[in-house]
Amino acid sequence: MVAGRLQVKKGYYYVVLQLQDVDGKHYSKWISTGLKEKGNKKRAEAQLVEERKKYSLMPVKNSMSDMLFTDYMLKWLSIVKPKLAVTTYSAYESMVRRVIVPYFMPKRLKLQEVSDFILDEFYVSQSERVKQRTVVHYHAVIHKALEYAVKKKIIGRNPADDVDRPKAEKFSAGFYNSTEVAEMFTVVKGTKLEIPVLFAAFYGLRRSEVVGLKWSAIDFEKNTISITHTFTSCYSNGKRVEVPRDRTKNESSKRTLPLVEPVKKRLLELAKEQKENKRLCGECYCKDYEGYICVNEIGKIIKPDYISETFPKVLEDNGLRRIRFHDLRHSCASLLVSNGVPMKQVQEWLGHSDFSTTANIYSHLEYSAKQKSAEAMTEGLGLALSVLL
Repeated sequence: MVAGRLQVKKGYYYVVLQLQDVDGKHYSKWISTGLKEKGNKKRAEAQLVEERKKYSLMPVKNSMSDMLFTDYMLKWLSIVKPKLAVTTYSAYESMVRRVIVPYFMPKRLKLQEVSDFILDEFYVSQSERVKQRTVVHYHAVIHKALEYAVKKKIIGRNPADDVDRPKAEKFSAGFYNSTEVAEMFTVVKGTKLEIPVLFAAFYGLRRSEVVGLKWSAIDFEKNTISITHTFTSCYSNGKRVEVPRDRTKNESSKRTLPLVEPVKKRLLELAKEQKENKRLCGECYCKDYEGYICVNEIGKIIKPDYISETFPKVLEDNGLRRIRFHDLRHSCASLLVSNGVPMKQVQEWLGHSDFSTTANIYSHLEYSAKQKSAEAMTEGLGLALSVLL
């Protein structure tokens, strides 16, 4: 409830409320009660309570109240930008500027006029153009923006609360079996994709974790690999920017994995190759990415987009089944589960923050592993089972 008090002026009671506009500026609002000071204190106090309740529920009239919905969305972007990670802001900006604003601009709707029905129409139209999972992201951004408008009392309630919320399709991960992984390793050996593919398929690293691998994360004495740094890129203010961070997707993603002998051997060879490349290139060798593992012959980092775009082309050119680079992470999980590794350990290996995430994505694989166990038991106890039949 808003703050307020009674004030006597020229013998009459006034309600004085302390209000705040959307920009955070405080101001006082004087409301006449029409009551004389003498003998009306209790009635004036009751009116004070009513006015405080009334203004607590009422949207505050401010500079944004009459904005077009599209102008508000752009304004909201500028407000939240300092509070968001670069990559998160980039995603929000892309959805707002490329999809939401172009759709609503011709409608010329004011923020106050946006209803759940209008939002439903938007989601239905977008479902015909993109996957439902993408529409869910549009809804999340609009809901977040309108929630801010409610918080700042620009609107009384959030119409996005009452829409038929888009439901994402059940995710079905693609993955390679061990034979296909072996064929893929042969195809990428000696190319720029070799190391990214190796770490994605064997260790299940995300693309940002692969590109973010540094030599300092490899302990050749203790035979460990520490995942603590990521490298991504995104558009910010219309320009492509690189985002190296000493952090991972979540705390659980920070993990230490064993450095197996074949990988250790390849990394030691790579370290020698990079040292020789640096010597041969001299001053031409790029120093910007010194310390990173995934760099090319002249020291430039192998960019995330290059990996995602080139990987399926390499598969196609070599007659291999098409999957996404991220599906190598799923392939890793598949091989772990099929070889009897418990789901909890798979969660820790992949760096999922929640066990349910791992279980939901890979539950069908776990069932396959159980099916193999059932078949083994059937074979082993075949004679005993025949007695029951």
